[in-house]
Amino acid sequence: MNYYSIANVFGTLLIVTGCSMSLPVFCSLLYGEDDLMALAISSLIIIGLGIPLKRIFRNHDHLNIRDGLFIATFGWIIISAFSTLPFIIHGTIPSFTDAFFEMMSGYTTTGATILSDIEGVPHGLLFWRSQTHLLGGMGFLTLTLLFLPHGMGGVRIFRAESSPGQVITKDKFKARNKDTMLWLWGIYLVLNILQTLLLYLGGMPLFDSLCHAFGTVSTSGYSTKNASLGYYNSAYFDWVTIVFMCFGGVTFVLFYQLVKGEWRQVRDNTEFRWYLGFLVFFCGSVTLLLWTNNSYGNFWDSLRFATFQVVSILTTTGFTTTDYELWPQAAQMFLFAVCFVGACAGSTTSGIKVVHYVVIVKHMYSSIRRIFLQPMSVTSVRLNGRPIDASIIDLSICYFIVNIFMVFVGGCFIVLTDPVDFLTAISAVIAALMNIGPGFGGVGPSENYAFFSDTGKWFLSWNMLVGRLEMFSALVIFFPAFWKK
Repeated sequence: MNYYSIANVFGTLLIVTGCSMSLPVFCSLLYGEDDLMALAISSLIIIGLGIPLKRIFRNHDHLNIRDGLFIATFGWIIISAFSTLPFIIHGTIPSFTDAFFEMMSGYTTTGATILSDIEGVPHGLLFWRSQTHLLGGMGFLTLTLLFLPHGMGGVRIFRAESSPGQVITKDKFKARNKDTMLWLWGIYLVLNILQTLLLYLGGMPLFDSLCHAFGTVSTSGYSTKNASLGYYNSAYFDWVTIVFMCFGGVTFVLFYQLVKGEWRQVRDNTEFRWYLGFLVFFCGSVTLLLWTNNSYGNFWDSLRFATFQVVSILTTTGFTTTDYELWPQAAQMFLFAVCFVGACAGSTTSGIKVVHYVVIVKHMYSSIRRIFLQPMSVTSVRLNGRPIDASIIDLSICYFIVNIFMVFVGGCFIVLTDPVDFLTAISAVIAALMNIGPGFGGVGPSENYAFFSDTGKWFLSWNMLVGRLEMFSALVIFFPAFWKK
């Protein structure tokens, strides 16, 4: 591997991380709280470490795909580790393990927290905590690519950080890699600004509007309130958040095509149609269950609370407006099933992704038809009107199996070493691996992850990273062949 070139990229990562603390520093100055020095010192330390790496190895700019995979995995670990400094120096989260868990959860857009009193955290640190969502939602490494020399091999980093679903859908919309990043970040920031304005105009304070927008479009889930969005008990805030959570679950290529006026591309997108179908089915089912069981006063409240929670979990956002563990068991069953879905490939969401279900279901239908109904027929699986290769079908099946295998192996044999019940263990692994945040049992909407042991927190942190990198990029480093020349 090209270790000098990797060090060059890591130097850029540290510089971008340190410089991005300028907004939380300004926030701390604005509110006049005691977190200013912690943020300023952390920023200087991180930049002070990044600049020498960048300068010493500035002439090393060759990367291959193995380097990209290495950077994609360990880059997230490095920025999460250094991002803990403000919390440790200030003393809000004195434990490095706890602070690392919180930052890994932020950057991977998981939204799981170890904080019991979120509202007691100073504004600057709260802003930094939510800003990790903004940076991680579109991918911190994709932001870093904008600061790398042109042609350095950033496309290899981008591919290493991208989801297998993008390989299946073949979503591309700009030839030059930096142009792609600029379009992605431009669309992403516009959506964040729009939601911030809508929340602010509805009466939410500007600080809270920004932080909640950071956690919505990135489908992450960190709130500035202990009760999440349920603190406001506002139908307006709930529906605005629902809309932008749905936007976060759409592949960003479609937004670009909408800007260009290519409506037919959006209409013919197979995954998008299935995504809407999943939303309608699960939202409708949970609404009817809540309504018929008189969980809320009327149909519209049932629709509001059911839609919010289904969209929040399906898009792996993790915001809550109510304690859904008080709902009827049938409604909770649907929410549990939603945990395994995810939204569209190429979006800010995690999870298994809709496109894999599309491919697997179509392959099952094609196989049954060929075996039992039309043995002599030649059938193919089509996506967006185009036939896909058999290797793509294998990828989808493999990806689904690996996700399920990691959930149950992780839940049964590792997390259960902590003194927790089976539901809590399984739910914690699912919520971490799918980057959802809250789950069921001991990690339900009114609980947090503080009670896990340090071993449990490190394992769950690793699950968050694996889920964010869509499995293969993070797991390939365990193959001996990866380290051989």
